[in-house]
Amino acid sequence: MTTPAEAYFGRFRRVLEYIDTRADADADLSVEALSSVAAFSKFHFHRQFSELFGVGVHRYVQLLRLKRASYRLAFRGDSILDIALSSGYESHEAFSRAFRKAFEQAPSEFRAGPDWERFHQTQAPLTGVRSEHMNPAYRYEDVSIQDFPETRVAVLEHRGDPRRLGDSIRRFIEWRKQNRLPPRVSATFNLFHEPTESPEDFRLDLCAAISSDIVPDSSGVTQKSIPAGRCAVLRHVGSDDTLGAAIRYLYSTWLPKSGEEPRDFPLFARRVRFFPDVPEHEAVTEIYLPVL
Repeated sequence: MTTPAEAYFGRFRRVLEYIDTRADADADLSVEALSSVAAFSKFHFHRQFSELFGVGVHRYVQLLRLKRASYRLAFRGDSILDIALSSGYESHEAFSRAFRKAFEQAPSEFRAGPDWERFHQTQAPLTGVRSEHMNPAYRYEDVSIQDFPETRVAVLEHRGDPRRLGDSIRRFIEWRKQNRLPPRVSATFNLFHEPTESPEDFRLDLCAAISSDIVPDSSGVTQKSIPAGRCAVLRHVGSDDTLGAAIRYLYSTWLPKSGEEPRDFPLFARRVRFFPDVPEHEAVTEIYLPVL
């Protein structure tokens, strides 16, 4: 049995999921269409959405579309016109106006050098809604124990403010291109170090599987190994905004029930399907918790 409040929130969760699956298509995401998804009156829906989530429905849809557009500009070589049209804008000019208003940079300026601080400030309402209201409900049986093989990896270590992680990702993408190690031929991993209270102490390793030793150069990319061993594996489907909930489930719910003990190696993840190559709701990340 669900309470009235749970049922109410569930109707709005359906709306968020509906927007997610259609934000990159030529779909009707008007108040009228979305209110029918939630089975609410169209005369009250916009106010209900705004009061519940702290952002209007039109703004929410725009932020979702601009997020993928931003990632494609920063990390991919798609033309600005293609990005504009697939983001729901009728022209390059209309997209550029909306993008500059949101991020205070033209699309071409963002591609050349993203202002990540402004980006995260603008995207904060979207991130907040998704991290609070769209967390998956995991079950104990969603976690499996697997034997992970020893894997050599090329590593770019990001150190410092996580809001600047995009700059490290751009550098690592360029290194992979130069060394002919795209994701389709080289598995992509992230190593998560211990959480810190200070953004300056944040650490995350960007990794790509390699079959031969790398040649040291000025890129800062080094070589490491992910050791073989047993791992608890949880498959996360969706946005990185809800990745933290998956990790919390592993540590706070699954681990105490399992009787397993963590092994002396950091939590890591394999990126199976990437945003922005796929919409966020289709992104797949396998989370590995090393255990004894």
